[in-house]
Amino acid sequence: MSGHYPRLAVVTGADSGMGKATAHILADEGFDVGITFHTDESGAQETKAEVEQRGQRCFVARQELASPDAAAAVDELIGQLGGIGVLVNNAGTGTSDAVVDMSYESWREVLAADLDGPFLCAQRAARIMIDADSGGRIINVTSVHEHVPRLGSGAYCAAKAGLGMFGKVLALELAPYGITVVSVAPGEIATPMTGAEESRAYSQDRPGNPIGRPGHVNEVASVIAFLASPRSSYVTATSWLVDGGLTAMAAHGHDKADASWREL
Repeated sequence: MSGHYPRLAVVTGADSGMGKATAHILADEGFDVGITFHTDESGAQETKAEVEQRGQRCFVARQELASPDAAAAVDELIGQLGGIGVLVNNAGTGTSDAVVDMSYESWREVLAADLDGPFLCAQRAARIMIDADSGGRIINVTSVHEHVPRLGSGAYCAAKAGLGMFGKVLALELAPYGITVVSVAPGEIATPMTGAEESRAYSQDRPGNPIGRPGHVNEVASVIAFLASPRSSYVTATSWLVDGGLTAMAAHGHDKADASWREL
């Protein structure tokens, strides 16, 4: 095992938001990138063009993350790239239903997309990395809700917590091969999925967050890029919170409408 994994990355769900920003910064750092999308092909093609403008190759594949064949898109992209050094499991979904009202179908849809799909992609990438004998990085994008619960998000929280622990087990199993596995757990980030405009990340008021605003996609992508790099070689089996201190506020009422939580 050489530990010199290739600068070839696959980023799922890179048609917008954090996935798109991650593809950009990895390209800036010299990676060729394969990206997946579910429905927004035009967004994915835009990401592809932006990666190519940075002087790197980019390939696009449609992915049905909730399908037992979710890893087929990863296979396709690895074939086009000519290998893989980094997998970023970014794509996912969520619902807003009380547990007592949630249908089994809705529960399974979230678990399949947010846990089963990343498992299949990570398994496939890990097998190829092991065969290549050059190490690698697997980065699972979870959420602060890997660590703290949220009303109305039973399936999402269960999937993200499960993905976090799955990653830790995988990290132990893959360590002998020079492959690290980590989670990145974002808080509220201004993305299409959260209904917030990326351009307003620095101007929206969030009094209950210590930093006082939502995060920008580049602030998450920058952490992912570090963890994808050789600079993170001693980091594995852990979860990196990128939340402006939000989870530290769990006992203080982070949803308060003002900053009274700062008063002792």
